[in-house]
Amino acid sequence: MKRFIAIALSSICLAASAQDSIITIDKKKFTLTEVVVRNNFDYRKLLLQIKEDTTFYKAFRNLRVLGFSSYNDIKMLDKKGAVKASLLSKTRQNRSAKCRTMDVLEETVTGDFYDSKHKYNYLTAELYAGLFFTKDSICGEDNIVKGHTSSTSGKSGMDKHKEQLKMLFFNPGKKIPGIPFIGDKLDLYDDAARKIYDYKLDLLERNGNMCYVFSIVPKEDLGMFKKDKVVVDEMVTWFDQKTLEVVYRNYSLSYKAGVYDFDVSMEVEMTKFNGLTVPRVLRYRGDWDVIFKKKERALFTATLFDFKK
Repeated sequence: MKRFIAIALSSICLAASAQDSIITIDKKKFTLTEVVVRNNFDYRKLLLQIKEDTTFYKAFRNLRVLGFSSYNDIKMLDKKGAVKASLLSKTRQNRSAKCRTMDVLEETVTGDFYDSKHKYNYLTAELYAGLFFTKDSICGEDNIVKGHTSSTSGKSGMDKHKEQLKMLFFNPGKKIPGIPFIGDKLDLYDDAARKIYDYKLDLLERNGNMCYVFSIVPKEDLGMFKKDKVVVDEMVTWFDQKTLEVVYRNYSLSYKAGVYDFDVSMEVEMTKFNGLTVPRVLRYRGDWDVIFKKKERALFTATLFDFKK
């Protein structure tokens, strides 16, 4: 019997050692799944590339040099979750002679989505339009990332708030300057964050391709003091194993403070066209309460297709 128990315990220990492993890089603990450990690659280099990733932003900049069609579904909600304003449209971005224009092929609007001058009544709609709509003709653009990162320098008021929201969208997990009580807490890679979040790297298949899956979630045993420091409730990013480009990301963020009060979730799925990674579907649901601006509750879905060079 003693021998049987010893063998059983030994088997359990071997099974446990063959599962997840924990490594420490720059004082941060990362959990590596068994399949990742078996691949025996340079974890430090990979995790650094993930931290400094620009492929997510690059995918959206690629839209500036392509033509594409888009179904746009934006809903603004009231306190009870009912739709009080909406836009449902189909648009076509045209790219010719290094310029882009947009045609509105179909559009249905309800409520006060626009004001009397046909301008957006909602900040959420403005941000959406900045991503997917083109006004008049825009020329001379490129899809280069270097030198085009977002910055709040020289901006103030609502322009500054818009830039902060863009930074939050394109660089979740990075510090955002100028947001009282929150900016520093968005940095998922500093020394303070390692005490609050768990980091895990896995290797899974998605749409027939192997991907590194990097997830960041708050630790389960946080006390009330540390919970107050959590802004990112979850962020999971799938990176193509060969190119390390982002192919899918979903994340949720929430916080309540005197200046900012938000609870948002985002899901972005990428696709490939002519060698370029581009967004295929973007889903958003969230509440925003920015100082000097009415609280907004919104959900939207952008579906992009029929890309052309």
